[in-house]
Order: sequence, then C-alpha cells, then structure tokens
Amino acid sequence: MVSTGWKTGFSCSHCVKRLLSTNELIPRICIVGSGPAGFYTAQHLLKHHKLAQVDIYEKLPVPFGLVRFGVAPDHPEVKNVINTFTQTARSDRCAYYGNVTVGKDITVKELHQAYHAVILSYGAEDNRILGIPGEDLAGVYTARAFVGWYNGLPENRDLKPDLSSETAVVLGHGNVALDVARILLSPLEILRKTDITEDSLAVLARSKVRRVCLVGRRGPLQVAFTIKELREMINLPSARPFLDPTDFKGLGDVVKDVPRPRRRLTELMAKTALDEPGEEVAGRWASASREWSLKFLRSPLEVLPATDGKRARGIRMAVTRLKGSGETAKAVPTGEVEDLLGGLILSSIGYKSLPIDPAVPFDSKQGIVPNDLGRVLGAPGLYCSGWVKRGPVGVILTTMNDSFDTAQSVLEDLQSGALDVSKAKEGSPLVRSLLQSRGIRPVSFSDWEEIDAAEIGRGKLAGKPREKIVDPQEMLELINR
Repeated sequence: MVSTGWKTGFSCSHCVKRLLSTNELIPRICIVGSGPAGFYTAQHLLKHHKLAQVDIYEKLPVPFGLVRFGVAPDHPEVKNVINTFTQTARSDRCAYYGNVTVGKDITVKELHQAYHAVILSYGAEDNRILGIPGEDLAGVYTARAFVGWYNGLPENRDLKPDLSSETAVVLGHGNVALDVARILLSPLEILRKTDITEDSLAVLARSKVRRVCLVGRRGPLQVAFTIKELREMINLPSARPFLDPTDFKGLGDVVKDVPRPRRRLTELMAKTALDEPGEEVAGRWASASREWSLKFLRSPLEVLPATDGKRARGIRMAVTRLKGSGETAKAVPTGEVEDLLGGLILSSIGYKSLPIDPAVPFDSKQGIVPNDLGRVLGAPGLYCSGWVKRGPVGVILTTMNDSFDTAQSVLEDLQSGALDVSKAKEGSPLVRSLLQSRGIRPVSFSDWEEIDAAEIGRGKLAGKPREKIVDPQEMLELINR
C-alpha cells in the first residue's frame, strides 16, 4: 500500500491545517474517466484536501468503467468497490457528469480554463492487434470486444459472435483469457444468476463450443493469470482440464527459487497435469461434456481461412523456445509451425490507450501519456492516473495504489505552489454552459441512480442481480421522462 501521507516532510494534518487557513483558495480539479483510476484519484484528493472540489467526466452515461464492463459476471464480489465509489460520488465536493466525451464535446484546453488541474484517467479503450494475415476473417474477435459484449458495453452490443464451432482458440495466458474461456464453458444455470446480459445468455445457450484451447507464446513459468482464476477453471462444473504432463516435468527444482505466488501457481498447474485426481474429481471429469487446455510455446502466424475465404477455420502458429529465464524470458521461433483448427478465435493479448486530444502529449509506442509520477511531461496542471499513465497492467488494487500516487502528486503541487490556485476558476458551470451551447446534456449521478434502479428492477423480473441497459439512447430516454 502506498503512503497516503505527504511526501514533503510535513505531517498530513499539518498540511491540512495550512490549507484550511487559506479558505478562499479552493482548488477545482476535474478527472476524465469514471473507472477505478478516476474514482480512486478523486477519493484520495477529497480525503486529504478538505477544500478541493472534484468533478468527474465520463463519455458513457453510466459510471465505473471496467468494474462494470470488464469484471466477469460470475465475479460479483470484485464489483463491491462500486459501493466505495458511490460514497465518493455522493460527496458534496464531488460531481459526476456522464455522457460527455472529452476531446469531442469539450477540449482539454477548455477544461484547463475551467479547472486548476485536469487529471486524465480514461483507461485503455482499444485493444492490441495481432498484426497477422486473416485477423479480419469472420469468427475472429478480440477478447476485449467479447467481454464488452457479454458485459453490456454499448459499443459491443451488436457483436453477435458466431459460437457454432466446437473448438475455440484463445490467444493469451492472462486473467481475461481465462475469463473468456470460463464464460464459454460455464453451465447456463450458473450464468443465469449473474448480471450477464440476456442477449448474451441467449447466444451462449445455442453455443456449440465444447473445447477451449488457451495458447501462449511462452512457458508455464511465464503465464500472466493468477491462481484464483486458474483454480476456478480447474473446478469448473462439467468441464475437464487437459494439461500436457511433458510441459511440467522437471519444473520442481526451478520453482523452488521463484516468488511464492508464482511457485504456488506453477505447482497447481503441475499437480493438475501430473497427479491422478481424487475419486470425486475423477468422476466429475469423466462425465464432463466440455474441456479446456493450455498450450505453451506457440506464437500466432496467420489465421487460416475456410474454403469460402471469408471465415476462420484455424490458426497457424510458430513453435517457439525460450531465450533467458523467468519473467524476462523471450519467445523465439524455432522454425517449426503447427496448425490448430477451430472456427472461433479470440485474441486476448492486451488493451491499449488512445490519444484523447491533440493538445495532450501521447507516446503511441507505449500507449501512455508521458508522465513523471502522474505529472504529464511539458504540461503544467495536467496529470494522469491508471492505465493511461502506466499501461494496461495490474488488477484493481494496483490501480488504486497508482491513483493514490497521482493524487499525492497533485496534493504536493498544491502545497508547494507549483499548482497555482490563487486565481479562482469557475469549474463545472463554465463547462456546463459550453456543453449546453453544443446540445450536450450531461448525466448526473442521481440520473445514474435512476438507471441503476431500473436495471435492478429488470433483473429482479429475470431472477438475476440486474439486467443492464445496453443502449445509451435508452438510458437517456429513461432519465428524461
């Protein structure tokens, strides 16, 4: 956990007293993006500066970003952070403005005119591409779009994935790859009790997928998923794991020296591959109608077309070997190739951030806003937090710590005078008047709570926690009645 105290040699209480002694200096701060990074940044600022006013802008009508649209439907406990974010949004020093696209409806320069500080926390809204022939064939999807589809992300609501193939290939060995595999293989009675969308449930009910093969460029010691997600896959009802014993022989000595989380993860994979299962598990696996496997040391070369030239029928992969060891080991081609047949191919090789506004520096190679501890380089008063700051890695806890660090940089700059608040700024009234002149109606947090109540009501009728509204227009009509 990062320190939430001041890093300038003062105690936090001492600095708060100094700030409170200059009542007229109210810092007006806006945050772009209402996912975990945005809310955690706001939370820290409000907690450690008793005068700061924080406004959060979000392009969708609804808040919470990847907590709402990225967390798997069968992981409701991970979504509990929404309760904390709701408390932050209800603060009398915080306001939420949804349905506002920064960079289109309002520029970053205009936000600077209204606020002392602008913090970019808009995450990674795009996906990395494979960059191989056949990637655009029917039957090939990004995991990001697939996850967005079953989670009700408006931009993916019309995806309509074709699940008529018995074999699905998932390219990637991260938690998102396992999420996708688990959703494809989970019994419908489990999914019916989640907030997965009804449309997705209907498509999954007709799914012919029986096998999911998860492919990674590197070996068992380099997988990016965590033990909790792996355990869920191993214990998945009506699905049997197939792990090749030869991938795990001889790893016993190697794992002794690796950090404990990695060691436990590798030992669980090895146990599943090498040990005879107990009677109960053996019985369950014997009757399983579906299966999943992990394939290592394979790198995608091209998607193979079906005879019609329009659809995918499989993927050609380079067989690789590892150069180096541990986390930094690189996969290098051996010259051998291997074909894996399957008409559903899901690419789960990571997300990436996009530039938001020509006025904001952006490193397109790394996919981040160049910064030093969240301070955007060469742009005083501009900050960033979350994935747009450090790249799309880590879990919600990582994002929390990272966001607290950025908020701390803002607090330090306020305390040192590097961030000048001597001139009053108008804040949201100025932005609202600009938006009004452009025909944009922001969605307030109380508007969101109306949408929220409607979704929960619809969910109750279907016997589930909520039924998400996937059309932004329908959301806006609901609150404009």
